[in-house]
Amino acid sequence: MSPFWNAWVWTITLVVILGCTLLLLATRRSEPHKEATEETLGHTFDGIEEYDNPLPSWWFQMFVGTVIFAVAYLGLYGLANVKGFYGWSSVGQYEEEMAHAEEVYKPVFAKYASLSIEDLQGKPDGLKIGQRMFANNCAVCHGGTGAGAHGFPNLTDNDWLYGGAPATIQQTITEGRQGAMPAWGPVLGEEGVRDVTSYILSLSGAEHDADMAARGQQQFQALCTACHGADGKGTQALGAPNLTDNTWLYGGSFEQISHTIRTGRNGVMPAHKALLSDDKIKLIAAYVYSLSNK
Repeated sequence: MSPFWNAWVWTITLVVILGCTLLLLATRRSEPHKEATEETLGHTFDGIEEYDNPLPSWWFQMFVGTVIFAVAYLGLYGLANVKGFYGWSSVGQYEEEMAHAEEVYKPVFAKYASLSIEDLQGKPDGLKIGQRMFANNCAVCHGGTGAGAHGFPNLTDNDWLYGGAPATIQQTITEGRQGAMPAWGPVLGEEGVRDVTSYILSLSGAEHDADMAARGQQQFQALCTACHGADGKGTQALGAPNLTDNTWLYGGSFEQISHTIRTGRNGVMPAHKALLSDDKIKLIAAYVYSLSNK
């Protein structure tokens, strides 16, 4: 947590504690009667009258106790980046629990550590472990079944941006990927964007304007072949997609393709090497590999 947010949390917490204390004391001081009285507040409901009695002492003391508890808790356990008397922190507890879990489950992962991703295809129990870790770490982007979503690749087919070999999948999970499609709108202009879009649609056999596609082909050859190839079939080493099939990461309509060309795309697959051990990454890779190699 940055110094600013650390100070912000402390300020909010102390203001709330102080505010509650002042409100409690002000309310106590403003009570017109310090002892039980027969006077009422002057209103009735269904024949019931409310006495103008002060807050019971035990109730007031209970409120005071909550303030004392809050101050004592902060002193013992701290808050934000400031540790208390016990030296406890939520991060420290998390790391301790994770270390304990690693020790407990280490034999489970060691059981599969020596197996290759191909060999793990014949280990249903290992794939189930990989599936659960996939759900915890990958499903938020790729979906629970791995079918992907707009901007997130489908892992259940055989269309791969960077390759679907076991070692490549493992490398992708470990190191992450950084996709970069430059914005060509300023270079092509709006008419050029639409021409290149028509040509790209023609590559996959989609409906298109022939005249616009003819003009767009020249611009495509000048600007796009370095990544997508002269035939438009892409380059896995660069993560440049195949434009001749019907698989589209950001949509294959005229407007969606135009938007991609005009503004570019920047897709990020985060590296998991700092979050997961090599054994865990291998099991996830094995599960991902199994999705498209049933």
